[in-house]
Amino acid sequence: MTLYEELKRRGLIAQTTDEAEIAELINNGKATFYIGFDPTADSLHVGHFMALCLMKRMQMAGNKPIALVGGGTGMIGDPSGKTDMRKMLTPETIQHNCECFKKQMSRFIDFSDGKALMVNNGDWLLSLNYVDVLREVGACFSVNKMLSFECYKQRWERGLTFLEFNYMIMQSYDFYKLYQDYGCNMQFGGDDQWANMLGGTELIRKKLGKDAYAMTITLLLNSEGKKMGKTEKGAVWLDAEKTSPYDFFQYWRNVGDADVIKCLKMLTFLPIEQIEEMEQHLDSGAAYNNAKEILAYELTALVHGKEEAEKQREAARAIFAGGGISDDMPTTALTADDLTDGAIGILPLLVKTKLCPSISEARRLVQQGGVTVNDEKITDPKMQFTLEGDLIVRKGKKVFHKVTKA
Repeated sequence: MTLYEELKRRGLIAQTTDEAEIAELINNGKATFYIGFDPTADSLHVGHFMALCLMKRMQMAGNKPIALVGGGTGMIGDPSGKTDMRKMLTPETIQHNCECFKKQMSRFIDFSDGKALMVNNGDWLLSLNYVDVLREVGACFSVNKMLSFECYKQRWERGLTFLEFNYMIMQSYDFYKLYQDYGCNMQFGGDDQWANMLGGTELIRKKLGKDAYAMTITLLLNSEGKKMGKTEKGAVWLDAEKTSPYDFFQYWRNVGDADVIKCLKMLTFLPIEQIEEMEQHLDSGAAYNNAKEILAYELTALVHGKEEAEKQREAARAIFAGGGISDDMPTTALTADDLTDGAIGILPLLVKTKLCPSISEARRLVQQGGVTVNDEKITDPKMQFTLEGDLIVRKGKKVFHKVTKA
C-alpha cells in the first residue's frame, strides 16, 4: 500500500489540485512541503494535531517538511472560518510563541541534519515594500474571485477589513517564496485553507511558469460536526503546563463512541489493518472502552512520551476500578484562606477545582444531580464540607478530582 493510498484509507485527504501528481511525489519521497502555523498562543493544541501527524507520516516516507510559523501573517490574522477579526499580537509575543512551537514540534518532526526546516514568514513579509507588493503580487489576484470563496463570504456580512483581505495575498506569497528559496513544491493545510492554498499555486504559475500543488486534510470534527479539541476549560493544549497529561489522556478516553475509530485512523500510527479489525468487533460497551483507552494511550505517548502514557493509563484504570482514587488524579490543595469557619461550600469548591467555570454553573450541575463527593450524590447547593480527610469529587460519571488540605 502506498503512502497516498494509506492517507485516503485513513480518511485524511479532503481536496487536491492534482491527485495523480501529488500521489507520485509523496509516494516517492519527492515532496518538499509546508504547513503553516499561526503563533496565536504559546502552545500548539489539538487543532494542530492532525497536521503534525501528517508531517510525521510524510517525513517517514522520505519527504521533507517545512514548518512555517506566521511571524508576519500572525500580525494580521486569518479570516478563514472566523466571524471576528483576530487580536493582534506584538512581535515579542509572536517570537516567544514561535520558540515554544518548535520545541513541541520536535516530538513529531526530526529537524536534524536538514531533514526538516522551521522558517518564519516574518523574515520576508515584514520587510516587503508596499508598492512592490501591489505591482508584483497584487496584480495577480482578482478581487471578484477572492470574494467568491467561502472564507470571505462568511466575514463579508459582518465587515471584512482591508487588513484581513490581504491575508490570502500574504499566504500565497509565502508559497511563492518557499518555492523559490527551498524548492517547496507542495502545501498542505486544513480544508478551510483551500482558497488561500489555491492562491499560492496560481501565483507560482503566473510569476514563475511552474507547477506547485496543494492538498487539504479533513478537519477533525466530532459526530455532531463540531471541531474536536475543546472542553469546558477551553482548548486541549499539547503543553503539559496548560493541559495536564492526565486531562489530555482523559479527553481522548472520553470521546464519543461514534468518533473513536475515526480518531484512531486519523491520528495514531497503529497499522490501518489493526484499526479496521478493531472496528469490526465494536459490539459492546467494553469493546468501545478498550478502543478509547488505546486511542488515549497512543496519543498521550505521541505528545508526552510512553512513560507518561503508561502512568496515565494506570491512573485511569485505578480511578474507574477504585471509586475514583488514584495518586495521579488531578488534585487541589485548599488553604485556610479558602475556608469559612473551617468549611467550604460545594459551589465554591467546584469552582476552586475548576470543575465548573462559575458559581451559577456549579449550582446548575448540583441541582441536576451531576456531583458526587466521596460516593455521596450532592443535591443541596448549600452543602458544606470540612477537610477532616481527602474529598473525592466526581463530576458526571467520568471526571474525578481530589481535594486535600494544604
